[in-house]
Amino acid sequence: MTTDTPPDRLSLDNRSPYFNEAALDRGIGVRFKGVEYTNVAEYCVSEGWIRLPVGKSLDRRGNAMTFKHIGPVEVWYLT
Repeated sequence: MTTDTPPDRLSLDNRSPYFNEAALDRGIGVRFKGVEYTNVAEYCVSEGWIRLPVGKSLDRRGNAMTFKHIGPVEVWYLT
């Protein structure tokens, strides 16, 4: 069952409870404060935030370091 509304919260990290492979395969577009982003690591529409990687920095587990930006978030399916 597919809908035209993307999930309220989605993460690229497969260890996260908000990881949804089907939605990621379909493609998600993200607009934050009127600017489209292609490198969003996680987002939440209802809480109004996105997580973006900080340069090439890695945490102790080898994952990209992220910074949480707060503001209006819009998401849509690309296909």
